[in-house]
Amino acid sequence: MAKILVTGGCGYIGSHTLVDLIDNGFEVVSADNFHNSHVSVLDGIKEITGKQVKNYNLNLCDLAATRQIFIDNPDIEGIIHFAALKAVGESVDKPLLYFQNNLGSLLNILECMKEFEVKNLIFSSSCSAYGNADELPVTENTPFKEAESPYARTKQMGEHILEDFAKKYTSYNCISLRYFNPAGAHESAIIGESPTNNASNLVPVVTGTAIGKRAKITVFGTDYDTRDGSCIRDYIHVMDLANAHTKAMQFVIEGKNENNSEVFNLGIGAGVSVLEAIDAFEKVNKVKLNYELGPRRAGDVVAIYANFEKAAQLLGWQPKRNIEDIMRTAWEWEKVRNE
Repeated sequence: MAKILVTGGCGYIGSHTLVDLIDNGFEVVSADNFHNSHVSVLDGIKEITGKQVKNYNLNLCDLAATRQIFIDNPDIEGIIHFAALKAVGESVDKPLLYFQNNLGSLLNILECMKEFEVKNLIFSSSCSAYGNADELPVTENTPFKEAESPYARTKQMGEHILEDFAKKYTSYNCISLRYFNPAGAHESAIIGESPTNNASNLVPVVTGTAIGKRAKITVFGTDYDTRDGSCIRDYIHVMDLANAHTKAMQFVIEGKNENNSEVFNLGIGAGVSVLEAIDAFEKVNKVKLNYELGPRRAGDVVAIYANFEKAAQLLGWQPKRNIEDIMRTAWEWEKVRNE
């Protein structure tokens, strides 16, 4: 049973990935400083899996502290690196913070990989790395356009760092997973998305409005060149996304990869507009939402959705859930956590 370090393991995607890794027979250890997560997530993971996950509460920008994880766990065989700041709007306001945090932590992880000879890394990248793509759906070969935010630029730069690392150190495997818009919650409603900062992504804004924590939803931009004027995104259920990380780790540990640097798109391959997503929530949960139409928001890409054929072919991965599953599980989680 391989041991995997999951950075940002108590965060939204990290916690669901810990569950999926455990369900698939992996041993896990987490690193999370609770900047945008809750220690109670560890109890939720234990309730779902029966396993108590050890978490290191530290800042991965501190190299000495990061090294201690590997000193304590010399049997780590792979790393899934989620830990990063991710709010687009905040990154526009605080670009230096995002470069220091997101790139500094990645560089420290790579230093430790090299020092402790941990051969496998799965990197949490993003569809935002594509910018405003000329053609849809995007494939892994779609060229990067100008980043629309400092957050997106950290993902572009992170991927370039991994490419150069893999070229130099050919016995190490680096996979970047470009995922689109993770949403939804575990079917148990025991864990889900619960940011400690003011969420700006659509689904927690929708559920927060429905539960009464927010007065209304603002739809940012209604004059885009899309079918209803609002932005289009590819919403992927968080458990489908979590399973892709497990499959990617299995892929490299079992030596199935021909190249030591790979990139995969992870989405459901279909675009859903902001207004369509709101409609899906109302339909599946039979709850009316209070929303208003507003101006465009800085940093937003007009439309993006994925071609995920490469992940299907090489990883054997397929998304199993749709926008209604996302909205149903997200709402169940919102109700449970506000009881």
